Amino acid sequence: MAKIGLVYFTNTDVTGKLCAEVQQRLEAMDFAVVAHRIDGNEIIQGRFKNEGLFDALFHCDAIIFGSPTYMGSVSAQFKAFADATSDFWQEQKWAGKLAAGITSGTAHNGDQASTLGYMQLLASQHGMLWVSLDAPFNDQTRGVNRLGCHLGVTAQSADGEVHNVDLKTAAYLAENVAKYVEKFRE
Repeated sequence: MAKIGLVYFTNTDVTGKLCAEVQQRLEAMDFAVVAHRIDGNEIIQGRFKNEGLFDALFHCDAIIFGSPTYMGSVSAQFKAFADATSDFWQEQKWAGKLAAGITSGTAHNGDQASTLGYMQLLASQHGMLWVSLDAPFNDQTRGVNRLGCHLGVTAQSADGEVHNVDLKTAAYLAENVAKYVEKFRE
C-alpha cells in the first residue's frame, strides 16, 4: 500500500482544516497517511525533535507540507521541523519522493506563494519531485484554485473559516499527489 506523509503546523486551524481535507481524501482513496501536526513541545531549545516521525516519513512515497504564511514564509514551528531535516539531508533519504505544499494567510495576497516556494526549495534540497496544482486560476471545470497559485494550495481567511473552494483545492491536490504516486509506483 502506498503511504503519504502529511506534516503541518496550524495555529488558527485554517491550515489544519486544509490538511484534514487532504488526509480524508487520501484515506478515501485507500492510501495510508502518516499525518502529523507539529506541536511546540517537540521543539526543544529551538530544535524539532521527533525521531519516530522521521522514521515513518522515510517510508512514505510522498510528503505534503503545510504551514500558515507568517511574515512571508513558513511558521517558526514548521521551520524548526525543516531545519531538523538537515540531520539526514547529506544522505538524501527523501530523494525520489514526491512533495507538495499547503499554506494559508489572512490577506488575499499575503505572500503565500513565497511560503510554497520555500517548501519547494526544501523538497529540492532533499532531491524530491514537486507536485503542483495543474489547475488554472479559478478553474471553473473543477471548482478549484480560487486564488490562482500554481505551486500548491493557498487559502485566505481572516476569521478562521475556510472557503469551500479552498477545501476543494486541498482535496484536488491530494488527488494529484495520489495520481503521481501511483504513476511512480508502476
